[in-house]
Amino acid sequence: MAPSTSNAPSLLLLPAPPFPLDPRSLSAAYRAPLTAVLKRLGSSSSSANNDNDDGSHVLVIAVACPILAGPSPRSKSLNWKAAQSLLARTYTLISVICNELSINTSGEPSTTSASVDPRVVLIDHERRRTYHRNYDGEYEANCTSVLDLAAFASTVYPWRTVFHPSAESGYELLNAFLEYSQGKQTFLQNQLVAVEGGITLSISESTTTLAAQADFINGHDVVCLGGTFDHLHPGHKLLLHATVLLMKIPDKTSSSSGKQAVLVVGISGDELLTKKKYAEVLQPWDVRANNVLQFLSTIFNSASSSNTNSLPPTSSPSRDELHATFRDGAVLVRCVNIHDPFGPTITEEVMDVIVVSGETRSGGQAINDKRTERGWKPLDVFEIDVLDPNDISEESNSDPNSGFASKISSTEIRQRIAQARNGLQ
Repeated sequence: MAPSTSNAPSLLLLPAPPFPLDPRSLSAAYRAPLTAVLKRLGSSSSSANNDNDDGSHVLVIAVACPILAGPSPRSKSLNWKAAQSLLARTYTLISVICNELSINTSGEPSTTSASVDPRVVLIDHERRRTYHRNYDGEYEANCTSVLDLAAFASTVYPWRTVFHPSAESGYELLNAFLEYSQGKQTFLQNQLVAVEGGITLSISESTTTLAAQADFINGHDVVCLGGTFDHLHPGHKLLLHATVLLMKIPDKTSSSSGKQAVLVVGISGDELLTKKKYAEVLQPWDVRANNVLQFLSTIFNSASSSNTNSLPPTSSPSRDELHATFRDGAVLVRCVNIHDPFGPTITEEVMDVIVVSGETRSGGQAINDKRTERGWKPLDVFEIDVLDPNDISEESNSDPNSGFASKISSTEIRQRIAQARNGLQ
């Protein structure tokens, strides 16, 4: 029997963006389909009061482009800088659109606005590529967190609705997706929805690949990041996803013998946040940790017959940690309750890299200073791009009063919630 789609996310399939990756050409290509889908889901969320629908929707936005390089699944690598830039610009565009449509992007049910939880995933794919099954008759996951189209379509399901641009490239991508998803989910005609396509730019295929650029990384065993992760917003999602992209995921043989890739997520303890603005509506640590794991279940393309917005199985080896595993045990995620700015980065020597934002760059340096004092190898530091609406449109501006900040700032989100509670909105 086909799995139920009542609590499943919706999927938007987006063909490869124009390359070189220019923010405004990306906006021209993606603004129309993103706006159409977000408007549709936002409208339904604001009026949803029926069973099995809490008024919020998870929308997985799959950007399909040739992002990986390497001759086999176990030797894949990607250009991290270019990949995170694509994520940053896509999340920026999403935030701008959601601001225009008054959609709350945290995915939390709201009485004052529509609510959609957008999650961008990268899918390795290029037109007319042929995919091959392994000896088990499956399309194999590779050593990165990025699945190719065949593996994604055949292992991640069910979907409530599959949207695609009503352009030749959109129909071509949909047909390939349906071909590889056969036997996993049968779609009714009303589950496949064409939406307005963006402007298609004519570009030589030799330039349309992130994999054609230099600066490849082969992945690391232990990666880490830190933050509050209060009311998860697009900036948090970019930080988490960009960190995951740095991981080297062991194959089934290695993971069955105990080898795991480890993601350490330091999440600020409640006592560190008492002086934050609007602290009365801060989410407790366990809620923030659970929300991180729910989001990561999408980013790791949790392969199961229950592709829903539910918490993966967790364990708590200590009072300050919440664990979950993904990719059949090949990935361990440790959510750590940190009580100082450093967390386990200065108490555990075996770590490889840390991902920071512009705001936390100095924190990364402070961590490495402490590790050097201990005689430990400093962590490699990777910095994500800033979500900047000025990249998308000359008419956009970064004025906090414009509303864009509310989509990428926990403080602004808490302010809105506090005002709503006090009847000021």
